[in-house]
Amino acid sequence: MDQPLDVPELVAGEGFVLRPWRLSDLDLVREASEDDYIPLITTVPSPYSESAGAAFVERQWGRASGGSGYPFVIARGGDGRPVGTVGLWLRDLGQGRASLGYWVVKSARGQGAAAAALRTVTDWALRDQRIPRLELYVEPWNAASMRTAERVGFRREGLLRSWQQVGDERRDMFMYAMLDGDRN
Repeated sequence: MDQPLDVPELVAGEGFVLRPWRLSDLDLVREASEDDYIPLITTVPSPYSESAGAAFVERQWGRASGGSGYPFVIARGGDGRPVGTVGLWLRDLGQGRASLGYWVVKSARGQGAAAAALRTVTDWALRDQRIPRLELYVEPWNAASMRTAERVGFRREGLLRSWQQVGDERRDMFMYAMLDGDRN
């Protein structure tokens, strides 16, 4: 897909808003860069610098303008503080599927941000974008992410052995998927 995409603002449950990335989100990128895991599985820069953080935000804009996906910031509804991200990636849209990924910074975990964001983007992708199949991948040790996916209604379909490079090693991933008829 090479058409520019407009990342909308979406209300995610009662406590969160999903919106496009802004340069004012550099504190979020900084906190994510200090996480032990987020930089291994994403393009979040580590170590952090302001120029590397700005380049990360600009890459998110490029993903939307290049048509490869919808990168959203998860922000708290009350004070607008950014706490994470969720993305809908369209690389396999021609095959009738798209993938999702998400992370929340450590200081905001356990507050329902990931589940609210994932549910909102999933519903939007299935209903409004009419994508037949959504997939996401979770490492077998990541119980919190598995609970989030299952709470939203994703079904675990199987183990993909040595599926993804994470840091300097290949890692197994559970594949989760949701079809329109699976929605809670």
